[in-house]
Amino acid sequence: MNVLNPYSGELVCSIEETTDTELQQRLTQAGEALRIWRRTSVEERVARLRAGIQYFRDERESIALEITQQMGKPLAQARGEVDAMIVRAEHMLEIAPAVLAPDLLDPKPGFHRRIEHEPLGVVFNLAAWNYPLLIAVNVVVPALLAGNVVLLKHSSKTPLCGDRFAKAFPHVSHLVLDHERTAALIRSGEVDHVAFTGSVEGGREVFQQAAAGPKFLDTGLELGGADPAYVAADADLDVAVAAIVDGACYNAGQSCCAIERVYVHQDHYQEFLERAQPELRNYQLGDPQDESTTMGPMASRSAVGFLRSQVEDAIKRGSRLLEGGDAAGESGQFFTPTLLADCPNDCEVMQEESFGPVLPVASVANDEEAIARMNDSRFGLTASVWTPDRERAERFAAELKTGTVFQNRCDFLDPDLPWTGVGDSGKGSTLSRYGLLCLTRRKSFHFKD
Repeated sequence: MNVLNPYSGELVCSIEETTDTELQQRLTQAGEALRIWRRTSVEERVARLRAGIQYFRDERESIALEITQQMGKPLAQARGEVDAMIVRAEHMLEIAPAVLAPDLLDPKPGFHRRIEHEPLGVVFNLAAWNYPLLIAVNVVVPALLAGNVVLLKHSSKTPLCGDRFAKAFPHVSHLVLDHERTAALIRSGEVDHVAFTGSVEGGREVFQQAAAGPKFLDTGLELGGADPAYVAADADLDVAVAAIVDGACYNAGQSCCAIERVYVHQDHYQEFLERAQPELRNYQLGDPQDESTTMGPMASRSAVGFLRSQVEDAIKRGSRLLEGGDAAGESGQFFTPTLLADCPNDCEVMQEESFGPVLPVASVANDEEAIARMNDSRFGLTASVWTPDRERAERFAAELKTGTVFQNRCDFLDPDLPWTGVGDSGKGSTLSRYGLLCLTRRKSFHFKD
């Protein structure tokens, strides 16, 4: 398997696929490791994983460069991802002893009762390329802390990141498999949990394969979204415009929680558009290894045509193209930061995940219309409300069908809060205490004296 640099087209690396013999060896080794690892104390697991975190700290520059070369993230952003991954992993280590400790119930004369959190076993993690460290660490570190072992199949765009996790942490094996062999492993009955990050179609396939095996196999699915933002009548535009544009365009918009559609109160609508346009023009497209570049190429060449088709659909339905809307750069793998106005809620760019630097905007008359349009989606990952009024934010949070509601921020994961979705955005949780508990099963102890 060849990995090509999306900016230059040059060969980054060639990776050999895991053979059937190697796969069986890895499965055997995983089973043997599990018998020992699950019985080690949480404190010992924390100490072993802390050394792995130090590996990422020591190798920061080389890992960041690999990310940039593999999927086109600007180098400064790649360094930021390494740093964020370290912070996130360290947070999981800090909370693990308390979260995974047995739950002791209120005393009952003549009885001892407690609840233990046992590991699931062999966790099969299918990690995506757009945040190749952050997405993988959300499963790898809590799975290991909980006493599981991990088989990691990283994206074919970013396999070197999978190798890094295998080098850093104990009981992580990186597999290089095609779709058919991945499906076969899920069906095989030799893994105990599957965690997948990717498209809705991919999530459905994983879920179907998990149901087709010889045992009941649970899945964690993080499938992206079409995340809305609402700029309320009392919003501070000095804060809202820059943050929303960044939320739509950071990492070239290749983020599951990127801002995908914006609803602006009619009192601010024209001013919002006028302010957003120069913000979009400020991006510097170019070589992601150049420190001055703020937006790299799309990781997939097919993404450019897909984004162009979304823009064309929006225009046909009455939207106005104010900025961008087409391919850029000599390689043709860049897409210009794009601003669309007057977007009807049924156009593709408002209903389907763009996964690119596209900002579609619509005017709304009031909060009630904003809530209705924000909920008019099959996705529900995050939503943001831009207002200084906490009462208004609470009202939106109560009504919106989504996993996370932000007030005056967006496109951010707090490791203290669970990352979870509604509808086609997936099932299960990562991060926080719930991300750890999702990778365990409850065992009840009911002893009578």
